[in-house]
Amino acid sequence: MAVRIVTDSSCDLTDDEVASHGIEVVPLSIRFGDEEFEDRTELTVEAFYDKLASSSVLPETAAPAPGKFEAAFRRQQAAGADAVVCINLSSGLSATMQSARNAATGVAADLDVHVVDSRSITSGLGTQVLLAAEAAAGGASAAEVVALVERLVKRTHVFGALDTLDNLKKGGRIGGAQALLGSMLSIKPILDISSGEVENPAKARTRRKALDVLRDTVVEHGAVEHLCLAHGFAPDLDDMLALLAEHHPRDAISVRHIGPVIGAHGGPRVMGVTWLDPA
Repeated sequence: MAVRIVTDSSCDLTDDEVASHGIEVVPLSIRFGDEEFEDRTELTVEAFYDKLASSSVLPETAAPAPGKFEAAFRRQQAAGADAVVCINLSSGLSATMQSARNAATGVAADLDVHVVDSRSITSGLGTQVLLAAEAAAGGASAAEVVALVERLVKRTHVFGALDTLDNLKKGGRIGGAQALLGSMLSIKPILDISSGEVENPAKARTRRKALDVLRDTVVEHGAVEHLCLAHGFAPDLDDMLALLAEHHPRDAISVRHIGPVIGAHGGPRVMGVTWLDPA
Protein backbone atom coordinates (compact mmCIF):
# COMPACT_ATOMS: atom_id res chain seq x y z
CA MET A 1 0.00 0.00 0.00
CA ALA A 2 1.26 3.49 -0.84
CA VAL A 3 -0.64 4.84 2.20
CA ARG A 4 -0.15 3.12 5.54
CA ILE A 5 -2.10 3.52 8.78
CA VAL A 6 -0.62 4.13 12.24
CA THR A 7 -2.64 4.38 15.44
CA ASP A 8 -2.14 3.99 19.19
CA SER A 9 -2.95 1.17 21.57
CA SER A 10 -6.20 2.68 22.81
CA CYS A 11 -7.78 1.44 19.55
CA ASP A 12 -8.25 -2.02 21.15
CA LEU A 13 -7.84 -3.85 17.84
CA THR A 14 -6.75 -7.46 18.01
CA ASP A 15 -3.31 -8.61 16.90
CA ASP A 16 -4.91 -10.45 13.97
CA GLU A 17 -6.75 -7.33 12.80
CA VAL A 18 -3.61 -5.22 13.04
CA ALA A 19 -1.55 -7.77 11.12
CA SER A 20 -4.11 -8.46 8.40
CA HIS A 21 -4.69 -4.76 7.70
CA GLY A 22 -1.03 -3.70 7.86
CA ILE A 23 -1.67 -1.30 10.75
CA GLU A 24 1.08 -0.24 13.14
CA VAL A 25 0.09 0.37 16.77
CA VAL A 26 2.15 2.70 18.97
CA PRO A 27 1.75 1.69 22.63
CA LEU A 28 0.86 3.95 25.53
CA SER A 29 2.26 3.18 28.98
CA ILE A 30 0.36 1.95 32.05
CA ARG A 31 1.59 2.66 35.57
CA PHE A 32 0.64 0.96 38.80
CA GLY A 33 2.51 3.02 41.38
CA ASP A 34 6.23 2.52 40.66
CA GLU A 35 5.60 -0.22 38.09
CA GLU A 36 5.36 0.85 34.46
CA PHE A 37 4.35 -1.34 31.53
CA GLU A 38 4.19 -0.83 27.79
CA ASP A 39 0.67 -1.61 26.62
CA ARG A 40 0.25 -4.74 24.47
CA THR A 41 3.93 -5.73 24.57
CA GLU A 42 4.51 -5.86 28.33
CA LEU A 43 0.94 -5.96 29.62
CA THR A 44 -1.85 -8.00 28.07
CA VAL A 45 -5.51 -7.17 28.51
CA GLU A 46 -6.01 -10.17 30.80
CA ALA A 47 -2.96 -9.34 32.92
CA PHE A 48 -4.10 -5.73 33.25
CA TYR A 49 -7.51 -6.61 34.68
CA ASP A 50 -5.96 -9.19 37.01
CA LYS A 51 -3.60 -6.52 38.30
CA LEU A 52 -6.43 -3.98 38.52
CA ALA A 53 -8.33 -6.39 40.79
CA SER A 54 -5.37 -7.12 43.06
CA SER A 55 -3.48 -3.81 43.17
CA SER A 56 -3.84 -1.39 46.07
CA VAL A 57 -3.15 1.56 43.74
CA LEU A 58 -5.19 2.79 40.82
CA PRO A 59 -3.49 2.72 37.41
CA GLU A 60 -2.47 5.74 35.37
CA THR A 61 -1.60 6.11 31.70
CA ALA A 62 1.07 8.02 29.82
CA ALA A 63 1.15 9.05 26.16
CA PRO A 64 3.92 7.68 23.95
CA ALA A 65 6.96 9.90 23.50
CA PRO A 66 7.19 11.53 20.05
CA GLY A 67 10.14 9.27 19.31
CA LYS A 68 7.87 6.23 19.43
CA PHE A 69 5.70 7.69 16.69
CA GLU A 70 8.67 8.86 14.66
CA ALA A 71 10.12 5.34 14.73
CA ALA A 72 6.75 3.95 13.59
CA PHE A 73 6.53 6.45 10.73
CA ARG A 74 10.06 5.63 9.55
CA ARG A 75 9.34 1.89 9.68
CA GLN A 76 6.38 2.44 7.40
CA GLN A 77 8.52 4.50 5.06
CA ALA A 78 11.14 1.74 4.99
CA ALA A 79 8.37 -0.73 4.15
CA GLY A 80 7.46 1.30 1.07
CA ALA A 81 4.90 3.84 2.27
CA ASP A 82 4.60 7.06 0.29
CA ALA A 83 2.43 8.57 3.02
CA VAL A 84 1.17 7.74 6.51
CA VAL A 85 -2.18 8.57 8.08
CA CYS A 86 -1.96 8.44 11.88
CA ILE A 87 -5.32 8.22 13.67
CA ASN A 88 -5.24 8.66 17.42
CA LEU A 89 -7.03 8.73 20.72
CA SER A 90 -9.06 11.89 21.32
CA SER A 91 -6.94 14.96 22.03
CA GLY A 92 -9.52 15.86 24.67
CA LEU A 93 -8.45 12.88 26.75
CA SER A 94 -4.74 12.38 26.11
CA ALA A 95 -1.50 14.03 25.00
CA THR A 96 -1.05 11.21 22.46
CA MET A 97 -2.19 13.39 19.56
CA GLN A 98 0.40 16.04 20.40
CA SER A 99 3.16 13.43 20.48
CA ALA A 100 2.10 12.19 17.06
CA ARG A 101 2.00 15.74 15.67
CA ASN A 102 5.49 16.45 17.02
CA ALA A 103 6.76 13.26 15.40
CA ALA A 104 5.13 14.16 12.09
CA THR A 105 6.95 17.48 12.14
CA GLY A 106 10.19 15.64 12.81
CA VAL A 107 9.89 13.50 9.67
CA ALA A 108 8.23 16.10 7.42
CA ALA A 109 11.29 16.50 5.23
CA ASP A 110 11.29 12.80 4.37
CA LEU A 111 7.71 11.54 4.63
CA ASP A 112 4.17 12.84 4.18
CA VAL A 113 2.40 12.19 7.51
CA HIS A 114 -1.18 13.22 8.28
CA VAL A 115 -2.23 13.12 11.95
CA VAL A 116 -5.98 12.89 12.54
CA ASP A 117 -7.85 13.28 15.83
CA SER A 118 -10.44 10.49 16.08
CA ARG A 119 -12.27 12.33 18.88
CA SER A 120 -12.94 8.80 20.08
CA ILE A 121 -11.67 5.88 22.16
CA THR A 122 -11.57 2.06 22.21
CA SER A 123 -13.72 0.43 19.51
CA GLY A 124 -14.91 3.84 18.27
CA LEU A 125 -11.32 4.60 17.34
CA GLY A 126 -10.74 1.01 16.25
CA THR A 127 -13.62 1.13 13.77
CA GLN A 128 -12.29 4.33 12.21
CA VAL A 129 -8.82 2.80 11.90
CA LEU A 130 -10.08 -0.39 10.25
CA LEU A 131 -12.18 1.52 7.72
CA ALA A 132 -9.22 3.81 6.96
CA ALA A 133 -6.95 0.79 6.44
CA GLU A 134 -9.48 -0.80 4.10
CA ALA A 135 -9.67 2.42 2.08
CA ALA A 136 -5.88 2.62 1.88
CA ALA A 137 -5.68 -1.01 0.77
CA GLY A 138 -8.18 -0.17 -1.95
CA GLY A 139 -5.90 2.49 -3.36
CA ALA A 140 -7.22 5.64 -1.67
CA SER A 141 -4.79 8.54 -1.46
CA ALA A 142 -3.69 10.01 1.88
CA ALA A 143 -6.02 12.97 1.34
CA GLU A 144 -8.92 10.62 0.60
CA VAL A 145 -8.22 8.56 3.72
CA VAL A 146 -8.04 11.69 5.86
CA ALA A 147 -11.33 12.96 4.42
CA LEU A 148 -12.94 9.58 5.14
CA VAL A 149 -11.80 9.61 8.77
CA GLU A 150 -13.00 13.18 9.24
CA ARG A 151 -16.44 12.09 8.07
CA LEU A 152 -16.34 9.05 10.35
CA VAL A 153 -15.48 11.24 13.36
CA LYS A 154 -18.82 13.01 13.02
CA ARG A 155 -20.67 9.68 12.82
CA THR A 156 -18.98 7.91 15.75
CA HIS A 157 -20.74 7.45 19.10
CA VAL A 158 -19.30 6.11 22.35
CA PHE A 159 -21.27 5.51 25.55
CA GLY A 160 -20.00 3.77 28.66
CA ALA A 161 -21.40 2.41 31.91
CA LEU A 162 -18.98 2.45 34.85
CA ASP A 163 -19.14 0.70 38.18
CA THR A 164 -17.15 3.50 39.84
CA LEU A 165 -15.86 6.99 39.13
CA ASP A 166 -12.68 6.41 41.16
CA ASN A 167 -10.47 5.54 38.19
CA LEU A 168 -11.74 8.39 36.03
CA LYS A 169 -11.18 10.87 38.86
CA LYS A 170 -7.69 9.54 39.60
CA GLY A 171 -6.67 9.84 35.96
CA GLY A 172 -7.91 13.43 35.68
CA ARG A 173 -10.24 12.69 32.75
CA ILE A 174 -13.48 13.11 34.68
CA GLY A 175 -14.70 16.12 32.67
CA GLY A 176 -18.47 16.50 32.76
CA ALA A 177 -18.80 13.57 35.18
CA GLN A 178 -17.54 15.89 37.94
CA ALA A 179 -21.20 16.66 38.59
CA LEU A 180 -21.77 13.09 39.74
CA LEU A 181 -19.10 13.07 42.44
CA GLY A 182 -21.45 14.27 45.17
CA SER A 183 -24.00 11.55 44.44
CA MET A 184 -24.55 8.36 46.39
CA LEU A 185 -21.66 5.95 46.23
CA SER A 186 -23.92 3.22 44.90
CA ILE A 187 -24.77 4.99 41.63
CA LYS A 188 -23.66 3.59 38.30
CA PRO A 189 -22.50 6.41 36.00
CA ILE A 190 -23.34 6.42 32.29
CA LEU A 191 -21.12 8.67 30.20
CA ASP A 192 -21.25 10.03 26.64
CA ILE A 193 -17.75 10.28 25.14
CA SER A 194 -18.92 10.79 21.55
CA SER A 195 -17.39 14.28 21.34
CA GLY A 196 -14.00 13.03 22.48
CA GLU A 197 -14.55 14.29 26.02
CA VAL A 198 -16.63 13.07 28.96
CA GLU A 199 -20.04 14.70 28.62
CA ASN A 200 -23.73 14.41 29.49
CA PRO A 201 -23.30 12.22 32.56
CA ALA A 202 -26.30 10.26 33.75
CA LYS A 203 -26.70 7.80 36.58
CA ALA A 204 -28.53 4.61 37.35
CA ARG A 205 -29.25 3.08 40.75
CA THR A 206 -28.20 -0.42 39.80
CA ARG A 207 -25.90 -2.09 37.33
CA ARG A 208 -28.84 -3.67 35.48
CA LYS A 209 -30.50 -0.29 35.08
CA ALA A 210 -27.25 1.10 33.72
CA LEU A 211 -27.18 -1.64 31.08
CA ASP A 212 -30.80 -0.84 30.24
CA VAL A 213 -29.78 2.78 29.67
CA LEU A 214 -27.01 1.69 27.30
CA ARG A 215 -29.48 -0.48 25.38
CA ASP A 216 -32.06 2.31 25.25
CA THR A 217 -29.44 4.79 24.03
CA VAL A 218 -28.61 2.57 21.07
CA VAL A 219 -32.26 1.91 20.28
CA GLU A 220 -33.14 5.62 20.41
CA HIS A 221 -30.59 6.30 17.68
CA GLY A 222 -32.45 4.06 15.26
CA ALA A 223 -30.38 2.58 12.44
CA VAL A 224 -26.71 2.15 13.32
CA GLU A 225 -23.65 0.69 11.63
CA HIS A 226 -20.62 -1.13 13.08
CA LEU A 227 -22.30 -1.66 16.44
CA CYS A 228 -19.79 -2.88 19.00
CA LEU A 229 -20.09 -3.98 22.59
CA ALA A 230 -16.82 -3.28 24.39
CA HIS A 231 -16.11 -4.47 27.93
CA GLY A 232 -13.48 -4.94 30.59
CA PHE A 233 -14.12 -8.62 31.31
CA ALA A 234 -17.57 -7.69 32.60
CA PRO A 235 -19.32 -10.69 34.18
CA ASP A 236 -22.68 -9.57 32.77
CA LEU A 237 -21.51 -9.40 29.16
CA ASP A 238 -24.07 -11.98 28.05
CA ASP A 239 -26.85 -9.98 29.72
CA MET A 240 -25.86 -6.88 27.77
CA LEU A 241 -25.62 -8.85 24.54
CA ALA A 242 -29.12 -10.19 25.11
CA LEU A 243 -30.46 -6.67 25.64
CA LEU A 244 -28.92 -5.45 22.38
CA ALA A 245 -29.98 -8.57 20.49
CA GLU A 246 -33.63 -7.71 21.19
CA HIS A 247 -33.20 -4.92 18.61
CA HIS A 248 -30.14 -5.82 16.52
CA PRO A 249 -29.18 -9.17 15.00
CA ARG A 250 -26.58 -10.89 17.13
CA ASP A 251 -24.26 -11.37 14.17
CA ALA A 252 -24.33 -7.59 13.59
CA ILE A 253 -22.87 -6.91 17.05
CA SER A 254 -19.12 -7.23 17.44
CA VAL A 255 -17.64 -7.79 20.89
CA ARG A 256 -14.28 -6.42 22.00
CA HIS A 257 -12.23 -6.13 25.15
CA ILE A 258 -11.52 -2.66 26.45
CA GLY A 259 -7.76 -2.63 26.82
CA PRO A 260 -5.53 -1.19 29.55
CA VAL A 261 -5.47 2.40 28.25
CA ILE A 262 -9.22 2.96 28.53
CA GLY A 263 -9.67 0.33 31.25
CA ALA A 264 -7.31 2.30 33.50
CA HIS A 265 -9.85 5.15 33.49
CA GLY A 266 -13.07 3.16 33.08
CA GLY A 267 -12.25 0.85 35.97
CA PRO A 268 -13.34 -2.71 36.66
CA ARG A 269 -16.36 -4.15 34.82
CA VAL A 270 -16.55 -1.18 32.46
CA MET A 271 -19.07 -1.72 29.66
CA GLY A 272 -19.51 0.38 26.55
CA VAL A 273 -21.26 0.56 23.20
CA THR A 274 -19.90 2.23 20.08
CA TRP A 275 -21.43 2.64 16.65
CA LEU A 276 -21.52 4.78 13.53
CA ASP A 277 -24.52 6.70 12.30
CA PRO A 278 -25.45 5.60 8.77
CA ALA A 279 -23.64 7.51 6.04
